Amino acid sequence: MGATVPPPTTTTTAVPFRVVATMKPELKTIAVYDAPGAPAPRTQISNPDYYGINRVFLVEQGQGTPWLKVSLPTRPNGSTGWISSDDVTLAPDYWHMQVELTAHRITVWNGDDVVHTETVGVGTAASPTPPGEYYVTDALTVPPFQRSGYGPYAFGISAHSDVYTTFGGGDGSIGIHGTGDPSSIGKDASHGCIRLSNDGITSLIKVVPLGTPVEILA
Repeated sequence: MGATVPPPTTTTTAVPFRVVATMKPELKTIAVYDAPGAPAPRTQISNPDYYGINRVFLVEQGQGTPWLKVSLPTRPNGSTGWISSDDVTLAPDYWHMQVELTAHRITVWNGDDVVHTETVGVGTAASPTPPGEYYVTDALTVPPFQRSGYGPYAFGISAHSDVYTTFGGGDGSIGIHGTGDPSSIGKDASHGCIRLSNDGITSLIKVVPLGTPVEILA
């Protein structure tokens, strides 16, 4: 008698994703609380942001109503708080960025697929790029008069410099952008931002959504 053949099995591997909360555009501020149901908010965050872009938050905890724990685009780096789910809309984000400071490398995934990797410039010892878990807050077209420094496009992320409290008219936030100085790629050369090739930032700005996680490794 022949051996019994086991029935076929199927396996499903879930594609990794995070949830992004986007503020309802009609709201001018959002209340942030230290805990769900706290009697008063810790702070209010304005909408839109400094660049005129609708606020987004990366969800850390909570699946819906009425409260969501989110990463905040504020100092100190790594800040979190609780917001009302009534003030936002939720959507999945399958993208993820990782920056390795020592290796001077950025890798970008869409789900399980690596869609981009290249050598980058990072902060100097005097103005280091801060390691941590962040997310994309803005996708910007750089004005022509600034492109020698920042290239054609830039992502703003929720990280802030530990050295500069203000920089270039902003609040010292960290960006991922192109450069007019290709020789700085692969070096510790910036004030804390992450420098890509202009071709690299041009391709990424078209596809990476706001709220995408950005992991910066020392």
